[in-house]
Amino acid sequence: MTSQLSQKGEAWSARFSEPVSDLVKRYTASVFFDNRLALFDIQGSLAHAEMLQAQGIISAADHAEIQRGMAQIKGEIEAGSFEWLLDLEDVHLNIEKRLTELVGDAGKRLHTGRSRNDQVATDIRLYVRAAIDDITGLLNALRSALVDLAERHADTIMPGFTHMQVAQPITFGHHMLAYVEMFGRDCERMQDARRRVNRLPLGAAALAGTTFPIDRERVARTLGFDEVCYNSLDAVSDRDFAIEFCAASALVMTHISRMSEELIIWMSPRVGFIDIADRFCTGSSIMPQKKNPDVPELARGKTGRVYGHLTALLTLMKGQPLAYNKDNQEDKEPLFDTVDTVVDTLRIFADMAGGITVKPDAMRSAALQGYATATDLADYLVKKGLPFRDAHEAVARAVRACDDAKCDLSEMSLDQLRAFSPLIGDDVFAVLTLEGSVAARDHVGGTAPNQVRAAIARVRAQLAK
Repeated sequence: MTSQLSQKGEAWSARFSEPVSDLVKRYTASVFFDNRLALFDIQGSLAHAEMLQAQGIISAADHAEIQRGMAQIKGEIEAGSFEWLLDLEDVHLNIEKRLTELVGDAGKRLHTGRSRNDQVATDIRLYVRAAIDDITGLLNALRSALVDLAERHADTIMPGFTHMQVAQPITFGHHMLAYVEMFGRDCERMQDARRRVNRLPLGAAALAGTTFPIDRERVARTLGFDEVCYNSLDAVSDRDFAIEFCAASALVMTHISRMSEELIIWMSPRVGFIDIADRFCTGSSIMPQKKNPDVPELARGKTGRVYGHLTALLTLMKGQPLAYNKDNQEDKEPLFDTVDTVVDTLRIFADMAGGITVKPDAMRSAALQGYATATDLADYLVKKGLPFRDAHEAVARAVRACDDAKCDLSEMSLDQLRAFSPLIGDDVFAVLTLEGSVAARDHVGGTAPNQVRAAIARVRAQLAK
């Protein structure tokens, strides 16, 4: 892996008596998907070259030539004029071959003291680190958009559900803040994973380290890594950091999918709690009245795609002996697609959150169904001195009577309510209102509007840091 390139570009061609077949070239090549690592590869190579020169392994003149050549290659890649060649197999050999064309022997000396094994592991870590930083920013943008929506509807009452049955009144702002919390934990997971991503494999070489007097800590500082990987075998062979990133991404998509499911239900005309802006929806080729919530539906479907990539990487890694194996070429496409899917989804959801129109009347009407204030009546009786289980039984009888009479608890007369407990007084009706119900849950984490606003202030302070 550490030998110089031949005239044809292969780093190993002198070892073999016949060339690789075209079929094998196509089967083993990764250049047409791993070329997205190109700028990270250049970044790592420049840090490596700087260290080689500082350690006296290459000359200052060679270092200057490498810098000059890499600057030109970077410009070609950014301009889209760089020619990627299948014969050169991957992003690393393509860049190295072009560098040698530009600066001659200095380009051939760049690979001193490293292997493609530690080179690619470094590139991937740089890529994942950048992806985590992007995703964390997008998660916070989505959280900010949801906080704005929650603030506009801190007082808007809707039914809260358990088992998809009306349970208790809550505010729509409180409901949105539940997702803010979920996406906040996703940020924490990403940042925690970043600490383990941010360790430098370069210097591990093929598997055992190198005989050259390298300074790995210097390279780590140059590239912004927190520390080096401390075992050369582990450094080149494990992809647990990529798996951990994909696991955190799968949880991001889990929360996206749960939110999507609710948006889809709420937008249905049979529910009618919200509307989603037209730019996130499509129509039907045959039914002119349709407005389909395509974005949340597709996000719900793409969640399975990310789950699949996580499973693929776990399966890829589980049977590999130490150290590096060609299997690991298969880590990139699942990883890249995970990043693309999560980034695109978060970006569009942050925009879509600002395009949600809430329909308070429909929410309020639904909250009046299903005896949503029954728990409040039970709590009222407990505060009057009745044991909770007895209060629960009394209210259950009252609900059954309301069910028979097709009325709500708040529509019963005082005499009717007292038939279930003599402790009920005329102050009960304030308890049975939707506003009274949500206002009564006035504690940290509760749905009372002033607690919703306090939670919004707390999240805004977090986001401002």
